[in-house]
Amino acid sequence: MKLRAGEGHQLPFGKPPKVVLLVTFSFMLLTLIAFCHPFNYWQPINFLKTSSSYSSTQPSSSSSSVSPASVSDGAGAEGKECDIFWGEWVPNHRAPYYTNETCWAIHEHQNCMKYGRPDTGFMKWRWKPFRCELPLFNPAQFLELVRGKSLAFVGDSVARNQMQSLICLLSRVEYPIDASYTADEHFKRWKYETYNFTLAIFTSPHLVKAKEADSDGPTHTGLFNLYLDEVDDRWSAHIDGFDYLIISAGHWFFRPLVFYENRRPVGCHFCNDQSLPDLTKFYGFRKAFRSAFAAINRRKGYKGITYLRTFAPAHFEGGLWNQGGNCLNTRPYRSNETALGGDDMEFYLIQIEEFGRAEADGRNRGLKYRLLDTTQAMLLRPDGHPSSYGHRAGEKVVLYNDCVHWCLPGPIDAWGDFLLEMMKTEGRRSREEKLSSSGRRLA
Repeated sequence: MKLRAGEGHQLPFGKPPKVVLLVTFSFMLLTLIAFCHPFNYWQPINFLKTSSSYSSTQPSSSSSSVSPASVSDGAGAEGKECDIFWGEWVPNHRAPYYTNETCWAIHEHQNCMKYGRPDTGFMKWRWKPFRCELPLFNPAQFLELVRGKSLAFVGDSVARNQMQSLICLLSRVEYPIDASYTADEHFKRWKYETYNFTLAIFTSPHLVKAKEADSDGPTHTGLFNLYLDEVDDRWSAHIDGFDYLIISAGHWFFRPLVFYENRRPVGCHFCNDQSLPDLTKFYGFRKAFRSAFAAINRRKGYKGITYLRTFAPAHFEGGLWNQGGNCLNTRPYRSNETALGGDDMEFYLIQIEEFGRAEADGRNRGLKYRLLDTTQAMLLRPDGHPSSYGHRAGEKVVLYNDCVHWCLPGPIDAWGDFLLEMMKTEGRRSREEKLSSSGRRLA
């Protein structure tokens, strides 16, 4: 760009020395370069420290093609690319956009308003990326985008939590009808008739085949046999024809587990069996995701977009989940008040690595993978869990304080904001990937 002083005007201090002109010109040039080339300051795992769980046989994160979702913000940001998953929670006094009285889809154990949670501030926040604005969920726009399509959730009860959040967000436009093929609540289908849009849930907490070997187990929370090289076909055999698949898992891997491969026990996690090596929960978690992604990539009838919804940390304080831990915060953390670490970081890093591997394999047969990276946003929301407000006070129930799931309405509704923005930018991203792929073929 050519910068010009006002023509015909004499500078008041006379003709400047050459060195002043040189310094001034250099400063202006550097300013222009910085303005024209804003750098992308975040990559998926840069905010984390390196992990000891990385195996030397696994590809490093730098070798994968994982990239953060971004939004081109035309509202004052002059078209800058922005990572929508990196930001802060800011007040939103207009929320919530539904209540437990206007939405019937809220699971009883996440119905915090019904069961007397005394504070309401946890509902009045929205996610604000650092470098742009993330539009709030628009139910009419979402339903138009998915008209004639289908979306399935695969995972545990947090996946169900996300599906019920989406149903409640969409309830301002339309409620679905039950279109399930079975009475089993773990495998529900819903149909939005006006839009010919199908929503489904396939409950599979471990993603692979699992069997409860002992309902009590070492920690009185059950002992499960996991067949790590055998995907759970209760979901994998039914994804053909779906346009979108949102896969997730995590919290069930904290329970005692025995790992099987080739139908033989190879190790365990916290199983108290001296004859089996302790391979840790991370081994099973990695293998389960690898098997799940491999099953997706093998499905000849599946042509959809697969979203990995990353691990959402729990917020137990004062004890473990089965040892009196609770979550009594009433406001979000700021981003400088906490950091991902420990088991949560290990789970996140494993997901990123296995996602990168699956994305590379899937690309060879034209499949698309996208990262729905909710980890950082949910790390900052210790105030959003039901705690003891998932049942009536004094009611005799065998339940622990719930610091895993999310109140509805609540922070999990922001996942709808993420998902809609990713769907809106999918066309642009697909075109960029095709151009990039064409360039590689020509090279």
